[in-house]
Formats: sequence, structure tokens, C-alpha cells
Amino acid sequence: MFPPATYATRRQQLAESVQTGLIFLPGNREAPMRYTDNAYPFRQDSNFRYFAGHNLPDLALTIDAATGASRLWGDDISLDHVIWMGEQPSVAELAQQIGAERGGTLAELSATLKAYARDVKFLPPYRAERVTFLKEHLGADAGADEGLIRAVIALRSVKSAEELEQMSIAVKTSLAMHAAAKAHAAPGQLEHETAGLIEGMAIAGGGRLAYPAIVTRNGQILHNHYHGNVLQKGDLLLIDAGAEATSGYAGDITRTFSVGQPLTKKQEEIYRIVDQAKTEAIANARPGIQNRTLHDQAGRLIFDGLKALGLTKGDPDESVAAGAHALFMPHGLGHMIGLDVHDMEDLGEDLVGYDAETQRSTQFGTRNLRLGRELREGFAITVEPGIYFIPALIDRWKAEGTCAEFINFGKLEAYRDFGGIRLEDNVVITGEGSRVL
Repeated sequence: MFPPATYATRRQQLAESVQTGLIFLPGNREAPMRYTDNAYPFRQDSNFRYFAGHNLPDLALTIDAATGASRLWGDDISLDHVIWMGEQPSVAELAQQIGAERGGTLAELSATLKAYARDVKFLPPYRAERVTFLKEHLGADAGADEGLIRAVIALRSVKSAEELEQMSIAVKTSLAMHAAAKAHAAPGQLEHETAGLIEGMAIAGGGRLAYPAIVTRNGQILHNHYHGNVLQKGDLLLIDAGAEATSGYAGDITRTFSVGQPLTKKQEEIYRIVDQAKTEAIANARPGIQNRTLHDQAGRLIFDGLKALGLTKGDPDESVAAGAHALFMPHGLGHMIGLDVHDMEDLGEDLVGYDAETQRSTQFGTRNLRLGRELREGFAITVEPGIYFIPALIDRWKAEGTCAEFINFGKLEAYRDFGGIRLEDNVVITGEGSRVL
């Protein structure tokens, strides 16, 4: 956790932005895996943790937007709980640790929320029990407050030095995971042996995985969480995995390597294109440039690199305008990262990644760009270009003649079993450029 003043300052800034009403930021409850006392590993709500610090269940925070008064609500544990869990800090002690006042019990919180009714402002709920709770206490027609959403996004988008220090810890553990995976993976092993190794390292680093790891010889499947394939010599193994620091801040790293032998000439040719796209995007990232511009630049570089191999044809600018590059990279260049690996997307992907000056594209591939807006100093982002050969997508485009003036479909037959390569780093936007975490 950070010092109490960090959380107090954040809450004061939020109150000043919102100005009126009672801001309600509930923490998460434990989620039963099979029955009540057998729960999934606990993960605190990121907005609660940003303003209240604690990674403990059954707490809630309120902020009087007019005065800035903050109260932490919760029930002190009983002696029965102490027997099973050991002694725990009281809610009053937890409140003191974040520079807040002790509110009442959760039952008293319910009465307070009902009393405020229409003056309660909350963020979009993403868990079923929270949706039910809000309806019961605030009415079925109560909705998340967009002013509060925008105020939270504005605060959380710019990372402080202490936040970046925590993200660097997460990235350091993440990179160690990838190095160990590359050293360990061998022909004849199952993917889940490598997946288990890196998850254990995330826990050993003081946190857990920041998201379910992708460890796959089928890198052309973008979010492939199946780990049951046997690795063969020469397979491209794509690993997209990051650790959380103890503080909850995330790392999100992707590496791709050949199992049991160096990259073949064909693999290295594609790898170099992806690596160049990543390197140039990071070099060009700076305050004032739109991430959509970096995405399009990466698309042109990828198209141009594939053109040199005879796989694409025509003008790179025209091809990107037509969306031809999306056959090979049907996802965006990157996204915000922080307490969430896709930072703040529970608040609305378009509100986080776009604004009045930058609208989301409707074009296939580019519409999947999560972050298109102008970059600012203090933003932490991922840069993750990739090239994938997806047989079903290739067949569809060929049959429909999609972007036929830019794609040499006949040459792609030799790449149907290639898989995919993605490379990803975490980057902070600095005053004049960017820095790889």
C-alpha cells in the first residue's frame, strides 16, 4: 500500500471533480468456488483499491463530494472468524491506514445509501451481486454516473512515480517468467507444464497472474487459453503472460520463440517484421500523438514487410486505408495498463480509449483498437503488434475477394500452418517520448 496521504489526495481530487452527491465505491466480496468457505483467489475491485488501498473483502468507501469527507465501511470480524483467520485489523484501523474516517457497519451503510437515494453516485457494476445490491438500495432505474466515470478515468489515466515503481516490479517478475519459460519449454512437453511454471513464479513474486496466461503453439488463436497441446520441435510458442505486484499493479508481456531450436528462416523473417513494428511504435510514442496513428503506422510497416516476402502487394497507405493489414493483425496495437491489465475498461472501453477528437473505427481489425486517443505524459500503455496466419480468415477473404488487390492469396498457402507471432512491451509516456518499463 501507499502512504495514507496518497489515498487522501486521490479522494480529494475526485471530490473536487464531482462536487455534489455521495460517491459510493464498494469493494468486492469473495466469490464462492464450490461453497461459501471455498472461494476463488480474492481480487479487489480496482477502483476501490485505487482510492482505498485495501485488498480485503467486504469493505466499502463513501466520499461526500461536497466536503471531501471519506468513510470506510465494514464489519469487524467475530471471534469465530479469528479462530480460522487469525487476528485482523479493525475497520477503524484500516480507515486510519488510508487517511479516512471509520464509517459504520455494512448494515448501517445500507441505511445511509437508502437515505441518500438519488444523490448516490456509483460506477458501472460488473458483478451480479453488486447489480442486485444497487437495485435494492437505489432503485431499479438507478444508473452509473457518467460524470463520476469520467473523473475516475482522468485520475487513473496518469500514473504517478510511485505507481510506475509498482508497475516496474510487476514487469520485472513478468520478464523473469518469460525467461524461465523459454529456458524450460522443450519438445515432448505439454503446454500446461510451461503455464504452471510461470503461474508459480507470479505467486512467488508476491502477487498472482494479472490475467489468465496464453501459452500456446497455436498463436494464430488470439486469446487461446487451452494448454493441452504437446510441444513439437520447431513450434512457435507464443506466451502472453504478466504478473501482478503485491500492490495489484499489472505487467503484460508477450514473447514468441521456437521450441528446441533456433527460428527457421521463414519464422525469423516474420519475427523481424513484428519486432521492427514494436520498436518503431515505441520510438514514435510521445505526448500529443494519437495511438491510432501509431496503430496505422504499425499496419503499414507490417504490410510493407510482408510485401517484401511476396505475400502482399500494392501501396501500403492505400492498403491500410482499406484495412488489408487486418488479415494479419486483426487486433489493436495496445491498450492502457495499470491496476487492470486492460486498465479501467470496466468503466467503458470507449470512454477510456477514445474522446471527442478520436472516434473508434468501424473497420474490421482497427475497430478492435482499445486505445485510439492522443497520448499524454504519464499514460502507461502496451505496445503489442503481431502477425498471424489464420486459415479460416484467409479462406473467407479469398472466397469473398476481400482486399484482393492487396493480398497474394496463392502465396499464403505456404503459411497456413505457420501460427502467429506477437511481441509486447509495457511503456510509459514521458515528457518528450516514452520509456519501456
